[in-house]
Amino acid sequence: MNQSIAERVSEIAAYIDRTHATVRAAAAEFGISKSTVHKDCSERLREVDPDLYARVRKILDDNLSERHIRGGDATRKKYAAIPLPPPVCTGAGIYPSV
Repeated sequence: MNQSIAERVSEIAAYIDRTHATVRAAAAEFGISKSTVHKDCSERLREVDPDLYARVRKILDDNLSERHIRGGDATRKKYAAIPLPPPVCTGAGIYPSV
């Protein structure tokens, strides 16, 4: 493996281990694609540092299992920020019948 790739793999893995960052956050931090981070941490890291690989793999697995929760929280926050229109009174009820 190329020395510069091995150094990048170690840096990314250390960052994820230290901060428990997601693949997306690590990719943004290092200015590379999510695919590269994922390949580095799931394939290349095993050759470079097996102990660090085990720790990072656990973090990535935890992030994967929590992904649906994070998505629901983001959607909830998005729609909580949008104000609802005032109710329309039609005389028969609050909202017009469809």
